[in-house]
Amino acid sequence: MAPPLSRGTCPEAGLDADEIGLIVPELAAALEPAPAGEAALPWCAGAVVLAGRGPVVALHEAVGWAVRYRSYDGGAGRGVELPAAERVPMRPGTVFDLASLTKLFTAVAAVQQVEAGALDPDRPITAYVPGLVPGITLRHLLTHTSGLRPELPLYDLPGPGERAAALAAEQPLTPPGERRCYSDLNLLLTQTLLEQVTGRPLDRLVADGITTPLGMAATRFAPPPSWLPRIAATEDQRRPWGKLDRGMVHGTVHDENAYAMGGVAGHAGLFSTAWDLAVFATALLDGTLPLLDGLGFETDQPWFMGELAGRGTFGHTGFTGTSLVIDPATGSYLVLLANTVHPVRHRQGSVPRARAASRLARAAPVR
Repeated sequence: MAPPLSRGTCPEAGLDADEIGLIVPELAAALEPAPAGEAALPWCAGAVVLAGRGPVVALHEAVGWAVRYRSYDGGAGRGVELPAAERVPMRPGTVFDLASLTKLFTAVAAVQQVEAGALDPDRPITAYVPGLVPGITLRHLLTHTSGLRPELPLYDLPGPGERAAALAAEQPLTPPGERRCYSDLNLLLTQTLLEQVTGRPLDRLVADGITTPLGMAATRFAPPPSWLPRIAATEDQRRPWGKLDRGMVHGTVHDENAYAMGGVAGHAGLFSTAWDLAVFATALLDGTLPLLDGLGFETDQPWFMGELAGRGTFGHTGFTGTSLVIDPATGSYLVLLANTVHPVRHRQGSVPRARAASRLARAAPVR
């Protein structure tokens, strides 16, 4: 196991200070509203960014607000801001709803079971859980080649039995293995598979196999009420832009299906901090956590990895504005956590993510 992370300088991390020094100013510019005539909302209300290499974290700073808006005015297309005294500033230790970064933890938990001999990635999942979709393997699920559609409105169903039945009844739109289609259903089925094979719920598998051994004390599903002052708010979730009418979501999971499942789901539900995700990244880099052919991870994606893409880089993004990029070529990593859906989901894009990743790429060139 690698030594624990420590806050250090760019020279100590072997990173170019000039390039790293541009990340925060460029990110801060994304907090400004778009020019007149365009969308009135900035890219995000606030963000935390962390960049490091090996055991040294060279950058860990916060910008903007963890809680800025009371609600969203759909008619005006603007957020209704809280009085200045009631806003909560973003801090380096702010906790974020990770959204689809949860998928990485579910994938690692699955690979741990592969290493333990409990699962074969190329055996049909029906061999482990009869009644599930035939012809699909764990590898199909973790590479999004199952052929299943992107999502299913499980939140409209009355209970866990009905949700499980609906998931099991889904049929691929294309033959498994034929094409890639990113789908939350893949990780929900992975959760079903893991829980049936191990006899333990997903939150226990993640805690016992990943977060507790690594000392990731700020990472968990369904955070307790005592964490609320530390958590970044997400969306004023109402129809027609949302799928449920919940008001401002703060302290509970944003994803509607994960919310319906009690906050514990294979595709979404984890909350964490930038520092804990850096611990997770270094554990993947040094082999403390297992990787199997990159299963469950996005690889070499320029749209959010910028100039880090193209050299075996892997990571993921989350709908709430989260992202993690890990570069094995240099042992460096970038965590960018932003509440881009606060106060409402919008066409935010990933330019700030890609720009920050490109700065890290230039700061730690492949030798």
